[in-house]
Amino acid sequence: MNDAMVVRISLADQQLVLQHGDQVRCQFAVSTAVNGANERNGSGGTPRGWHRIRLQIGAGCPVGTVFRGRRLTGECYSPDLAARYPERDWILTRILWLSGLESGINRGGMVDTLRRLIYIHGCPDHEPMGVPRSHGCIRMRNTEIVELFDQVKVGTLVQIIAGSLTETP
Repeated sequence: MNDAMVVRISLADQQLVLQHGDQVRCQFAVSTAVNGANERNGSGGTPRGWHRIRLQIGAGCPVGTVFRGRRLTGECYSPDLAARYPERDWILTRILWLSGLESGINRGGMVDTLRRLIYIHGCPDHEPMGVPRSHGCIRMRNTEIVELFDQVKVGTLVQIIAGSLTETP
């Protein structure tokens, strides 16, 4: 691996690691798709392969800020708000919107990560980490997505693998 900053996500481990070269900067439990790995539009799966961070959304927003359609709603997540909108898939605090880099695998046609609106984002803190529960995105604890968000930038590479992070990249 070169000396670049890379986010690596393992579907098998339900882990996200931020690496700078061979050095691990931080590691977090995440929650990926309950439907497993799948790149196809409408699959509800988490897309594998190489991506990059296309946009960072929510810089400076308070923890718990609610987003819909990548826009601030003016709400802050609370149990009362959750009770009023039980159907929502909560996207909170920060969004790292991913774009696939591999044509025909996660870019273009029916396998386009960007068009599928796949993000790394915060979620309610009561949601379990380390188990697949999302609708395709990569969910993180709110304080941890802030920590990650502050260390990456637009263009940072993101590798999503089905196997374990302990396997050779």
